[in-house]
Amino acid sequence: MSTKKRPLTASDLTEISILSDPRLTPDGKSYTFIRTSINEDQEYVSHILMQSLENNDIKHWTTGNDKNSQPKISPNGQQIVFQSDRSGLPQLWIMDMHGGEAKQLTRFKHGATNPHWSKDSSTILFTASLEKDADVTSQKERTEEEKKKEQEEKKEKSVVINRLKYKSDAAGFLEDTYSQIVSYDIKNDTFTQLTKDECDHAYEDISPDGRYVLLGANTSDDADYELTNDLYLLDISTKEMTCLTNGDGGFGDAAFSPDGSKIVTFGHHFEYAGATLNDLFIIDIKTKEKVCLSDNWDIQLGDAMIGDMRLGQSTTGPVWSKDGKHIYFIATDFGATGLYGVNLEGTLETLYKDNNHVFGFSYNEVSGNFILGVSTPTNPGNYYELDASGKLTRLTNENAAFLEEVQIQEPETITVTADDGWEIQGWIMQPYGFEEGKKYPFVLEVHGGPHAMYGQTFFHEMQLLAAKGYVVLYTNPRGSHGYGQKFVDACRADYGGKDYTDLMSAVDYALKNYSYIDEDRLGVTGGSYGGFMTNWIVGHTNRFKAAVTQRCISNWLSFYGVSDIGYFFTKWELGKNLLEDPQKLWEFSPLKYAENVETPLLIVHGELDFRCPIEQGEQMYVALKHLKKETEFVRFPGSNHELSRSGKPKMRIERLNHICRWFEKYL
Repeated sequence: MSTKKRPLTASDLTEISILSDPRLTPDGKSYTFIRTSINEDQEYVSHILMQSLENNDIKHWTTGNDKNSQPKISPNGQQIVFQSDRSGLPQLWIMDMHGGEAKQLTRFKHGATNPHWSKDSSTILFTASLEKDADVTSQKERTEEEKKKEQEEKKEKSVVINRLKYKSDAAGFLEDTYSQIVSYDIKNDTFTQLTKDECDHAYEDISPDGRYVLLGANTSDDADYELTNDLYLLDISTKEMTCLTNGDGGFGDAAFSPDGSKIVTFGHHFEYAGATLNDLFIIDIKTKEKVCLSDNWDIQLGDAMIGDMRLGQSTTGPVWSKDGKHIYFIATDFGATGLYGVNLEGTLETLYKDNNHVFGFSYNEVSGNFILGVSTPTNPGNYYELDASGKLTRLTNENAAFLEEVQIQEPETITVTADDGWEIQGWIMQPYGFEEGKKYPFVLEVHGGPHAMYGQTFFHEMQLLAAKGYVVLYTNPRGSHGYGQKFVDACRADYGGKDYTDLMSAVDYALKNYSYIDEDRLGVTGGSYGGFMTNWIVGHTNRFKAAVTQRCISNWLSFYGVSDIGYFFTKWELGKNLLEDPQKLWEFSPLKYAENVETPLLIVHGELDFRCPIEQGEQMYVALKHLKKETEFVRFPGSNHELSRSGKPKMRIERLNHICRWFEKYL
């Protein structure tokens, strides 16, 4: 396969822009969206753009080297509020839709995020992280000098911890603050704190009459020990909260019906712990009766697709139709995501689904059409308009120049029969410059989660390995989303069992059916659960000649106490926690099998990873080094569990180069 295009490189991360968060304007004639890219200083910048649906012209609302997001146009179409870090912290800014400079609305100590308009355009509701006795009327943003002084003082002080949930991979060590909902009265230029309970509050929606805020929270005295999340109605005038759910499930992405009588929400009751599929519920506000519309669907609601080029948030639903008779949402099914609709009787309809990744959508109440954000294995993403007849019209041509210059490989979908007859979906990608008759080295990629899904989306890491001359195989072994409840639950309490043999069956299938794979040059890599599985694989077979384990798990005994999720995750996924059955956790630990490892293993880990802390990588490295095995350890300062997806661009590129270096050395 000759090609005139050049191969992809690790540094091409800086050449690709990512789209997110499409939102139609109130008049239905345009939509806003976010474009995220990497600037000359190797920093992320995000900007707000608006495209007309009448002439396709695109207008840039923000410029510079800032991160701007969450644009919301007032229902009357006069103003746009958005979130920006241009002052140093994420704060809210407002701009006239007819032009002019943006005005800073908030100067809160810890920032302000996630703005939303009231239906009459008089009020903006948002989220702020506040101390217990904070006064929202006198918030002051700290100067750089004050921040620096505070950081220096922290280095000299002890930290007193008295709660179970005291750290988070996303936020680090948690401060003594909680997410509260605040309202801003535009006419009177005043702030009012609407919630004050000592728990985090997540804004969901505001009622059509403007009287109630719908929010998610866990106000229980035992919230520190629970993972449940209830929905509440907050009376704005009295500040009273009414719980709509029963304290035994997790609910979110909720919205009022157009007439204000009902609420739609994603949620579940943890029947299969963290492997439970989302359901779609309708809640009657007066009676609190909860009806499940999705009892017989057996698909994951929302977007469970894994990728490394999806910066920024996008709406996945559920969203009401204008007449309140239908609900729209994205769902994950068989390696792809699509747009679906359902009526109030539970009749499911596929509005759009193809071999691609619908990563976000916006519903046009005026025309009934949709804006879809779509990524494919050969394109990072564009926006399309979907009309009532199902016709799809492309609106943007993002990354066109890049895709004209660089060769992108099209993966082939395969179906593997596992050793017990289960069908496993996967994809195989030929190397750049493929020539018939030649033999090529091979890399198996294993995804994290494990309850997530590889599929029909653009994946820079996969494309890079193909560009470097490798055949790339990636699959969804049991435990993955996209294939129903029984499938996603099947790896629990069986880590390293059938999930492992699924992967080995896929490798066997590839070797049998693709004669261009060199069976003597097989590599394997994966991150998080994929890092666990990489460690497990090299401890249980010597068929691979090189391996790279990323942000891995090696020892479930210590994981229980050091991970931000360890205290519940080990029970959820392995069936027991450290206090109940330490022997069982040791049996599941790759560290136990370190003596069996003969595959050269590169260990890649972020030093600020609180999900799979770096001590997991350290233990694996020390054990292998002590046993005089071939291994190397690469540590990334200041990097958390998201290193490969949203980490610092320089470190993302360096990480990719280390992976390629290791495979080049041994394959």
